[in-house]
Amino acid sequence: MRASVLLKSSLLTSLFVISSCATTKYSEDISKNDYSNLQAGRTYVVTMKDGSKNQRMLFRNVDGDNIIGTAGKKDSTEVIIPKSNVAAVRDSRKARTTAGAVVIGAAGVAALVLSSSRADN
Repeated sequence: MRASVLLKSSLLTSLFVISSCATTKYSEDISKNDYSNLQAGRTYVVTMKDGSKNQRMLFRNVDGDNIIGTAGKKDSTEVIIPKSNVAAVRDSRKARTTAGAVVIGAAGVAALVLSSSRADN
C-alpha cells in the first residue's frame, strides 16, 4: 500500500515538472527560428550560444537580425542581442509559475504520503 502511494505521488510530481516547461530553444538556422512568440513588455532570460553570461532583458521588439530590449523595468539601458548568438529564451514569469506549481505539488504529495502512513498504523 505504501509503495503504491509513493509511486503515485512521484508520478504526479513528475507530471507537474514535465508539463511546466518554460523555455523556447532556437536552432543554428536563424531563418527557421520564430521570434513572434516573444511579447513586448515581458522579461526574458536569454541564453547565449557562445557561453557568455545569460542576459536578462525586458523585451521590446525584433529588428532585422537583432533582439532589442532594455536591461529592466527601472533600468532603461538598451540591450541588443544578435539572433545568431541566441541559444534559448526563457520567460521568467512562466518560470516563477512553474516553481509555484512544483511547490504546491510537492505539498500535496507530502500530504498524501503523510495521510497514508497514518492510515497504515
